[in-house]
Amino acid sequence: MKISVFGTGSWGTALAHHFARRGHEVLAWAREPEVAEGINGEHRNPLFLSDLELSGALRASHDLEAVARHSSTWIWAVPTQFSRRIMDRLTGVLRGDVVVISASKGIETHSLRRMDELAWEVLNLPGSRFCALSGPTFAREVILGVPSLAVLACPELSVAVLLQREFSDGHLRCYASRDLVGVELAGALKNVIAIAAGIVDGLGLGANTQAALMTRGLHEITRLGVALGADASTFRGLAGMGDLVLTCTGALSRNRSLGRRLGQGETLKDILASMREVAEGVKTAPAATRLASGIGVELPISDAVARILAGRIEPGEALRQLMRRELKEESEL
Repeated sequence: MKISVFGTGSWGTALAHHFARRGHEVLAWAREPEVAEGINGEHRNPLFLSDLELSGALRASHDLEAVARHSSTWIWAVPTQFSRRIMDRLTGVLRGDVVVISASKGIETHSLRRMDELAWEVLNLPGSRFCALSGPTFAREVILGVPSLAVLACPELSVAVLLQREFSDGHLRCYASRDLVGVELAGALKNVIAIAAGIVDGLGLGANTQAALMTRGLHEITRLGVALGADASTFRGLAGMGDLVLTCTGALSRNRSLGRRLGQGETLKDILASMREVAEGVKTAPAATRLASGIGVELPISDAVARILAGRIEPGEALRQLMRRELKEESEL
């Protein structure tokens, strides 16, 4: 199979490497010319995970349209907030048989669009030709071949099943799902909860607080997802609980790391200035709370994170306010 990968940050690079290792003919689009040159010449990405050797079969290009024309299977690993701009450039080269598999995890801030909604709006791509790939998968470990699992979701299940067979091997096992909305929302919102988990670490709090935060965080992610038509069971699976646990506890989590530094007193401006890659939760937090508010759904943890990121409240005070919320039954969504 020919595969085009858009975006060569850590996750895009990891997926491109995996597919090339799997035996597919992969061409990856790199925004930075030096990244394309490094992948082609040295089999390394000089900017992201540069210590890891990539498949010698992987090729990269700085030519966006050339990568688009390479195949009808597009892996989309461009950060959500930059995706509209890149998709706009591809409207003239989109073929009628293209399937987009989104590995981006976020909600567009100004429009509150999920990635499938963005693809429909910009590319006129129907849901039957759009998939979401998500799950507990750190890029470094995927490149190293650590056994990993993910979910491929598409309303047209046969599309997900076909791709599942092409993508899976002894290193990465994919499960098929029809719940595109649930998988997308789970992947986006877990980053917000991971920032909160990092803040808890930065404040020097204990395991009790972390366990409670992840549990209630999953509860509010589920609440929003169900209100938007997702299947509640999705949030108990790999794309939901699995990815949430990884991102809230794993040392490689950018969102958790950002939160920890916030909890230790650093400013968001300084943290972002020191980071090469995007922490999607920073933009997703305010987008998620606006989305939820519009349909009357409460997201207390996400709202607290959004207020902390905006500088409207200190982390310690946000925690105290959460602990003093109105008491209620645990099962109440």
